Amino acid sequence: MRITYLVYACASLLLMPVTAKPADVITELQSKCGECHALKAPAQYSLERLWERKGPDLYYAGDKFNQAWLVKWLQDPQRIRPAGQFYFKHVKPGAKEDVVDASTLITHVKVSKEEAEAYASALMKLKGPPGFIEKGSYKGQAGSPVMAAMFFNKLRGCSACHLSSPGAGGQSGPELYTGGERLQADYIHDYIKDPQKIDPYIWMPKLGLTEADLQRLTGYIVGLSANKK
Repeated sequence: MRITYLVYACASLLLMPVTAKPADVITELQSKCGECHALKAPAQYSLERLWERKGPDLYYAGDKFNQAWLVKWLQDPQRIRPAGQFYFKHVKPGAKEDVVDASTLITHVKVSKEEAEAYASALMKLKGPPGFIEKGSYKGQAGSPVMAAMFFNKLRGCSACHLSSPGAGGQSGPELYTGGERLQADYIHDYIKDPQKIDPYIWMPKLGLTEADLQRLTGYIVGLSANKK
């Protein structure tokens, strides 16, 4: 079964210009985005919460995203999860396999450059608890791109769920061909190492990789964005 997976964000987002002072932008974001995104850590986690979640948690956005990407993306949102935040809710039977039911998807609203810069700056201030992401965990060591691609596509089966380029790979997880541009390298490393530490109950498996393999996969994902420029 081949399925796709898309950014499912709040439809109510930002239909008016930014008027708040910088210190108040998070409050403004909460009022406009809080229906779909958690800007504060939830009181408790559960599988039911994950099932009902409408958009990705943003309370640790500053540990996850690259600010330049946020500014760019908010002005022109592109689909990252082609079948929504939880893909089982957005697929239907096709002639040969499940296909995305586009009628169930919500498109993220575009904002102005001024708005994007203000919201991105505010989001980058949101951090997880101490030790949430280990700073410097990705060492940036160069490795064989051929071996890394083989590791991603065959040896560890990442391509069963993730696209490494448009149309190449699985589609039940977020695409990764913009992963290096979108995500901080330390976040990529730590998420692969222990997905449930960062996103409790998420269905991505903990692979039990060696540190060398974690470095290899992180470098490969970071390089995907570099190679497409």
